[in-house]
Amino acid sequence: MVKRTIWAIVTVFIAWSIMDFILHGILLRPTYEATANLWRPMDQMNMPLMYFVTLIFTGCFVLIYGFMVRQKSLASGLLFGALFGLATGISMGFGSYSYMPIPLTLAWGWFLGSWLEAIIAGAIIGTIIKA
Repeated sequence: MVKRTIWAIVTVFIAWSIMDFILHGILLRPTYEATANLWRPMDQMNMPLMYFVTLIFTGCFVLIYGFMVRQKSLASGLLFGALFGLATGISMGFGSYSYMPIPLTLAWGWFLGSWLEAIIAGAIIGTIIKA
């Protein structure tokens, strides 16, 4: 079980890193460029910290599933990912929109991106971690 959990953490971390690059580095890039006054310049961003945060978030995601979900399966992983992603996506996207001057398109992008990433991560853990 420990090997599968570690493998799930590594796999989800890699998947989220790739998906984050696609979402933020490609799809939402024009929106970030249009609102450059809201963000640190690239040379001032702390990439090691961003990867550390992603790793901790990944570990929590996988461990919550591992410890709290009794019937482990692809279906359980997908459901867990969908609910977790809905909670984090709505908070990140529209929670941020409620107090930050970001465009509505960015709120939708953060919401949908977070939701999709969690669903895919749920599929990964549902496939790797089995009872």
